[in-house]
Amino acid sequence: MFLPDYWPAYYSKSKGCEVWDLDGKHYLDFSYMGIGSCIIGYADEDVNSAVKLAIDSGSMNTLNAPEEVKLAELLLEIHEWADMVRYTRTGGEAMAVAVRIARAYSKKDIVLFCGYHGWHDWYLSSNLNNDSSLDGHLLPGLQPTGVPRSLNGVSIPFSYNNIEEFLTKFEKNRDSVGAIVLETIRDKEPEKDFIASIKEISKKSNIPFIVDEITSGWRLNTGGAHLLFDIEPDIAVFAKGLSNGFPMAAIIGKKSIMQASQDSFISSTYWTDRIGPAASIATIEKMKENNIPKHLNNAGKSVKEIWKNAAIKHNIKIHISGINPIAHFEFEYNNSLEIKTLFTQLMLERGFLANTAFYASFAHTQTKIEKYENSVNEVFSLLSSAIDLSKVKQLLNGPVCHTGFKRLN
Repeated sequence: MFLPDYWPAYYSKSKGCEVWDLDGKHYLDFSYMGIGSCIIGYADEDVNSAVKLAIDSGSMNTLNAPEEVKLAELLLEIHEWADMVRYTRTGGEAMAVAVRIARAYSKKDIVLFCGYHGWHDWYLSSNLNNDSSLDGHLLPGLQPTGVPRSLNGVSIPFSYNNIEEFLTKFEKNRDSVGAIVLETIRDKEPEKDFIASIKEISKKSNIPFIVDEITSGWRLNTGGAHLLFDIEPDIAVFAKGLSNGFPMAAIIGKKSIMQASQDSFISSTYWTDRIGPAASIATIEKMKENNIPKHLNNAGKSVKEIWKNAAIKHNIKIHISGINPIAHFEFEYNNSLEIKTLFTQLMLERGFLANTAFYASFAHTQTKIEKYENSVNEVFSLLSSAIDLSKVKQLLNGPVCHTGFKRLN
């Protein structure tokens, strides 16, 4: 996905934003930081101490861990609109639980959704069509193989900030819509009328409105990004940054909606382990004490400026996107994947795990960002020459990277 045959596949240890591979080579991670889960940094001492205490005190028991209650109180203190909490251990299953609760409440099947929400059947079924011999490509790259074809039509996507499309699809399925799901923010901010219209319809029609904060949560503020945009959902879902690298997810919501879960069977043994809640409490407390979202915003903004200035200086065409803590850029050329691969290769040679995405963490200090800036300028200079001389592919040590999956944002 990044640098075929050359990107290190396994690590021996990590700390902050530093990574050592199995050969002992040292890198600074300026890419995904554990697929966006480690917003404080790898092996954070405060979070690890809480987890070690939980392990030493018994991480699993017939009784419940009191950390479950403390974490619930923390989450509800931050999100005053919510009343109840349920836990899982991953984002995908948390979204499956949220959708199950919404359907249990509404007694209806169809889900109108916007964004990326995981791998479960309810979501991937949107990639099915009526052709019995060919699965559709509504979201290119996400294959619905293994998803029952009978689920075709129960999950219907709409585009971000396209209220007309949402209204059209809602009206067409008005009597069957059981949940509305929205990824709060990823690449651009929501338009006020877009969110307000969705909320108004959900409230008027008594359809649960779910915001997916798995990626956006905790990066722009301590809590969910929906708080910044005056969005009051019925359910919000958190994972990733909630626990800084330890498996944990939370579904929070209004009592009237969440109580519907009692009418369905939703359960798993390891949803009651002690480690996830302990890690989450320590993570949230550290975020509050250090205003980590502010640091993430500043770090991401700095990296965007580095890309922008280097591109101008070396006459390279790029497009920068994403909210500051989750920044992206693209090379605007016909052979963009070749250039992207060469960028990754040259940055790796300089000791950086880097591609065209940057997920900020508290461990990305100014000193490390300056080292990154120096390397980006060196690499952009080499890329500029390679592009001008049409020698990008000749400089690659291995195959060109692939695009990964695309999604409807």
